[in-house]
Amino acid sequence: MLKALYDYAQRMNLSLPAGYAKKTIKAFLCLTRDGRFTGVRIDGENLFCCPDIGSLANGTDKSNLLTEKLSVVFPPKPTLKSQFFREGLKDLGTLEPLAKTCWSALEDPGCYAEMVTALEQHKIKPADRISFMVDNTYLVECPTVVKWWETYRRQFQKPAKSDDLSLCLITGQPTLPMATVPKSTGLSAVGGHPSGDVLICFDKPAFCSYGLKKSTNAPVSEEAFAQVRIALDTLLKGAPVLAGVKFVHWYDKTLPQSEPDPLPSIFGSMLSEEDEDGEEEIPDFETEIIQQARRDADVLVRSAQSGQAVTDLPNRYYILLLSGVNGRVMVRQYTQGSYEQLKAHLDQWYADLRLVNRNGTAELKPYKLSARMIRLLKRQKTNQKILDRLRDELPNLTTPVFQAIVHGTPLPDSVAVRALQYIRSQMLTEEPDSNIPIVPDPICCQWLKVWLIRNHKEASLMQEYNPKHPDPVYHAGAMVAIYAALQQQAYPDVNVTVVQRFFASAQQTPALVLGRLARISTHHLAKLENPATAKAYEIRLADVSTRIGDNLPTVLSLPEQSLFALGYYQMSAALNRERRERYEKNIAVKDKNEEE
Repeated sequence: MLKALYDYAQRMNLSLPAGYAKKTIKAFLCLTRDGRFTGVRIDGENLFCCPDIGSLANGTDKSNLLTEKLSVVFPPKPTLKSQFFREGLKDLGTLEPLAKTCWSALEDPGCYAEMVTALEQHKIKPADRISFMVDNTYLVECPTVVKWWETYRRQFQKPAKSDDLSLCLITGQPTLPMATVPKSTGLSAVGGHPSGDVLICFDKPAFCSYGLKKSTNAPVSEEAFAQVRIALDTLLKGAPVLAGVKFVHWYDKTLPQSEPDPLPSIFGSMLSEEDEDGEEEIPDFETEIIQQARRDADVLVRSAQSGQAVTDLPNRYYILLLSGVNGRVMVRQYTQGSYEQLKAHLDQWYADLRLVNRNGTAELKPYKLSARMIRLLKRQKTNQKILDRLRDELPNLTTPVFQAIVHGTPLPDSVAVRALQYIRSQMLTEEPDSNIPIVPDPICCQWLKVWLIRNHKEASLMQEYNPKHPDPVYHAGAMVAIYAALQQQAYPDVNVTVVQRFFASAQQTPALVLGRLARISTHHLAKLENPATAKAYEIRLADVSTRIGDNLPTVLSLPEQSLFALGYYQMSAALNRERRERYEKNIAVKDKNEEE
């Protein structure tokens, strides 16, 4: 993992010199060359390459130099940290006149008071970083700083002895291992500390080996780890978050512009506070990216057989699932593999998900992974703080689900259990519509379809209702959907539907419920005013009943309950499509008659 991050930094030219870090600076104190204070310049957005003293700044006597927190540079009372900051400026001032100007300003009581007042007026907080500008030149960007810092920082390094050297885990070269490594930022949204988290840390005796302490258990050179850190910090920016985990990924080659990155299509956009219900569908441009990725995957996977030339693509992918715990980077999973297999597995994921929409008119549109995961939570009428619920209720499910997507492996059984619980709750509590019977949640049905295909080799499941499916349980679900549509046709304003009364029990013990529903349906058929409609329902019921036969189990297992729900959903979609077609046909006939 460390070597892969190191190579990424090298390939993308992200590497920083040892002893430097990219930082944002909230405010710059502006001075003239003769030491006059002219005001405060607010920034806070741009990244600057700044000298960084690393973990030594966590103590009480040392601070970072040239840029530090307001509370360090302008403390209420002088501290060892503030004194260390000034001493660094003074030492740099022997080489760089601009640094001497900044040091003189801090030593001048009048100028010091002006700067403090100006910072208060701009509401700069004690934790905000500040630095200096002299005649529109950033102090941290002075060329002299590089030469000075290379020499000045050596006083904090332990002299290397031959017995102290170890082989660096990243480069394989002899090195003096870092006792502590700099912190990585970007995990504050997933439990990380605002000031950063440590990737390598062995501060507990149980984690130490051979008498080694701290990060010497995993020896890395300062130069090599600087590149690992910048790579990780770069990748964490914009990485999607789901259920308290950040998903970081990269490739061993840069993707060409014509080749869309296939992994972001799984997530869609990041779930935000504005769309916490997770209902928003992926925009059309993202749908097009997904479709293009599928087409490219087909070409890529079949290129070996066809001999067709393909774009020069990466050989391997890398995925890190990260969170922060007590100031440490928690690596929840590290995965790497063949890029061709990745695209084939993602293509298979989209194929397994294919399902007709509720109206039976088209394929269900793509949804964000966050919206899919929400369907595995316990259903609530109002989803308050849905992001917190995802993090708290699904911490052990998100990672195996993502692994199943990337590797084309089976899903955890808890996916089916949770999807069925959501459907049963929905069918029991959802208010009936006078136009359309209650239909199971389509995303839950997609979960069930993928789970059945991958875990139980259900090759007969199709996008739409399959009248030739061999399992009677599947058709039993379809039969209940017909009973629901029949009741809706006969009694459109009924208060409690057969779905609300019998779906849960029919899904678990259909042999005990279908007979009762058959008796109720005779009253519904008699209520229909149109004989042709009644005859159509009778024919459909008889056809599905024949497919059920006499082998319907008394109690259904988890796979059978999933098949029942899918049969219900797909038959409901088929009935809704036929209802829509009849309506449009009647409208067309009516319009034609009016024209005549």
